[in-house]
Amino acid sequence: MTHKHQLAFLLKSYSQDFELAARMVASFHIFNQDNIPLYVVIPDTDLKLFESLVAENVTLISELKFEKHLVNEPVHALRPGYINQEIVKLAFWELGLTENYFCVDSDAEFIRPFTTNDFMFDAHTPYSVLVQDLELAVEPTYYSQYWQSREKELQHIATLLELDTRVILTCHGHQVFSAKVLEAFVGEFLSPRDWDYRDALAQAPYEFTWYNLWLQKTKLHEIHAREPWVKVFHHEGQYLEYVSRGVSVTDLARGYLAVVINSSFARELPQTPSASANSKSESLAQHLSYGEVAKLIQVKVKDTARNRFKN
Repeated sequence: MTHKHQLAFLLKSYSQDFELAARMVASFHIFNQDNIPLYVVIPDTDLKLFESLVAENVTLISELKFEKHLVNEPVHALRPGYINQEIVKLAFWELGLTENYFCVDSDAEFIRPFTTNDFMFDAHTPYSVLVQDLELAVEPTYYSQYWQSREKELQHIATLLELDTRVILTCHGHQVFSAKVLEAFVGEFLSPRDWDYRDALAQAPYEFTWYNLWLQKTKLHEIHAREPWVKVFHHEGQYLEYVSRGVSVTDLARGYLAVVINSSFARELPQTPSASANSKSESLAQHLSYGEVAKLIQVKVKDTARNRFKN
């Protein structure tokens, strides 16, 4: 199969995420130093809405291109739309447009310049984000609500792939997928079982872990592991920790190419470093209710009184 590009970006989106997608694409244009192409896969009914995003290196593709793989009913208790975006990411290689593709989310925003070399070890070998994410295991809320069930699901994938590993190295998203690896996944794992992508996701709905563990099992290309390109704030506590420490976008850009902040609990991080107490207070004030501020004052007063009494 002849591939048009060495590397491309893939965005799976839809109408409700249009504003986020537009923001992501705008930042993509600002920081894309190598004119890397971006393919945006959307429902056929959303093509007109997304037309304004089309550019020399931005192409819209109807998800009907993947119609034979898509579902119209829940899979693993997840709605069809959620499962279909996972299927599109796994099936995109079939279009033969690129050897490798970086899966980016609508709510990502690039924060510093990037080139092909950020994603590729050499002309044909992508870097792979392979981590344990242990910092999430120590978060009580995340651990009880997500970690324990996710850990079981990931181990189930390893068992199905007959990958003997006690340490699961994977990622939540924003990975570079290799067409060569996915073609082998279909030919050597799915097809012999008469499975489609949906059948694998019915076992465990983690498309990135299916890819990552298959790569580790087959080693179809040399594995050059790295930490994430994208800083994802998985919950409000992580975000508020950064705000309280005065971490800015400028600070984040020293370690990451992009940032994802859940819009349900956050506005924006400061654009530039700020160490003053006033700036920290102003940043935190955006996220605290009057009731939370009152409780904070009560705790601070008690703590101050206790410390003075000790002295």
